[in-house]
Amino acid sequence: MKRILVTGGLGFIGSHTVVELQNEGFEVVIIDDLSNTTISVLDSITEITGTKPDFHQIDLRVKNDLKNFFDNNKVDGIIHFAAFKAVGESMSKPLDYYENNLGSLVYLLQEMRDRKLDNFIFSSSCTVYGQADELPITENAPVKTAESVYGNTKQIGEEIIRDASTAHNINTIALRYFNPVGAHPTVKIGELPLGVPANLIPFVTQTAAGIRKELSVFGDDYPTEDGTAVRDYIHVVDLAKAHIAALKRLIGNSNKETFEYFNVGTGRGTSVLEIINTFEKVNNVKLNYKIVGRREGDITAAFADTTIANKELNWKTEKSLEEALESAWKWQQKQS
Repeated sequence: MKRILVTGGLGFIGSHTVVELQNEGFEVVIIDDLSNTTISVLDSITEITGTKPDFHQIDLRVKNDLKNFFDNNKVDGIIHFAAFKAVGESMSKPLDYYENNLGSLVYLLQEMRDRKLDNFIFSSSCTVYGQADELPITENAPVKTAESVYGNTKQIGEEIIRDASTAHNINTIALRYFNPVGAHPTVKIGELPLGVPANLIPFVTQTAAGIRKELSVFGDDYPTEDGTAVRDYIHVVDLAKAHIAALKRLIGNSNKETFEYFNVGTGRGTSVLEIINTFEKVNNVKLNYKIVGRREGDITAAFADTTIANKELNWKTEKSLEEALESAWKWQQKQS
């Protein structure tokens, strides 16, 4: 049984990936500093899978604590989610984001180098493309100057991994996510932002639940069909399964380069107003929303060409946007 380290494993995407890893027979050890989640997620994972993952509360920026972990734990691969992720906050706290997102990455890769460990999967982002010149976005699209500090940490992170994988022969894959949404079908885990949400769907569900007075739609003057920004929304369970496919590729030595990267999305663009209308329809609720000015740093449209990921990872999305929005609302109702 392969033992996989999942950093940030109690977060939104991390927890869903831990569940899928356990479903596939992997043994999982989680590192999380609990800065943007709660320990109760560990119990929820255990309820879903029947197996409690090994858990260590560690801040990856503390090099000695990380070293001690690896002194006492053997792992066969690492899936690295742990990072600060709020675009707006990253602009006001750039040094915190660079220290946390890049320092912890370097320390992890140093441990892999020193211990001759292999198989590293990085949680990257479609933000590396900025506003792409052509849609859908392929992996051949140029990486553009980042619109945010958060996006820049993903770009620089990929560069660090590329250099480390080449120099130290570490097999690595970066998955460039589009917009993960939804919750596990059991509704035992889902997206639970602490404080003000940084993503659209928690704002939608919290507005529907009356936690937020109204939903702000940032701009209706984009050059899109209905004037609102377009994104590629992927069900978080489908995204989690992409990590399993990437891990199996590395463990099976099926990778073609020491550093590979894949787009992980649905291939379909959905506007903000389409999200609102679909959410209202599938859940039979009304949303109080208003159009406000554009938000700095927001791009017009981004959706993926997933041809390469479909072929090379033998993976494709299975769940619909309707399923994602229905599960997100059920999850929100459970929190009330």
